[in-house]
Amino acid sequence: MDLASIIGVVSGIGFILGTILLGGSIMMFVNIPSVLIVVGGTIAATMVGYPLSDFLGMFKTSIKIFMFKIEKPENIIANLVEISNKARKGGLLSIEGDIQTTPDPYLAQALQMTVDGVKTGDIAAIMQKRMALTKKGLDTGADIFSSMGGYAPAFGMVGTLIGLIQMLANLDDPSSIGPKMAVAMITTFYGAIMANLFFIPMSDKLRGRNEEEITNMNIIFEGILSIREGEHPKLMEDKLKVYLSKSKPEEKK
Repeated sequence: MDLASIIGVVSGIGFILGTILLGGSIMMFVNIPSVLIVVGGTIAATMVGYPLSDFLGMFKTSIKIFMFKIEKPENIIANLVEISNKARKGGLLSIEGDIQTTPDPYLAQALQMTVDGVKTGDIAAIMQKRMALTKKGLDTGADIFSSMGGYAPAFGMVGTLIGLIQMLANLDDPSSIGPKMAVAMITTFYGAIMANLFFIPMSDKLRGRNEEEITNMNIIFEGILSIREGEHPKLMEDKLKVYLSKSKPEEKK
């Protein structure tokens, strides 16, 4: 579970609700037609812009925003070094037991191909294809949320324009101008909240998840090819540790 995402969403909603309550009733900010315009319009525009399969897949991908567990790169490297030492001493067949014990299906498939004696080039092609598909799925999810972050404020403005048109059509009743202007502004409020508290941050979080997952897959990819080619475990370890510096933020000078 990602506490940062949960704390961020809860605290963001809390700060907004707290500010509203300090200034008056929360019911002033509740308007069903405004919700329908922003939510319905955002979903409709997203479905127009993306294939249905990508749109539906977004819900599965979004789970990674709040529920995400990934192995540390250091642990993956240590595991690969251990497997490499085992293969170097007992041959490739000696690592067959690691296929059943590893929780990572990407690593398990690569180990199985290695034990089966699949050519290095074929192993590389299959692993790269699977890596590309994983990256594409995560990128698509991030792109969809980023697009929704643009659509939501736009439909908020649409709702505001609708409210203003209705208000201007009834200028003969001055007492209705204030309430109708307030309702017109609420849709812009909804669009801004949905974009900046949910959709855009979710897109950013998925891109970060993508980088972490692809880094781990690259480590496994390089490690398996080294094992398949019989490289010395120490040489493999040194090569893989390059990814550790990439996965950590650079220190300020």
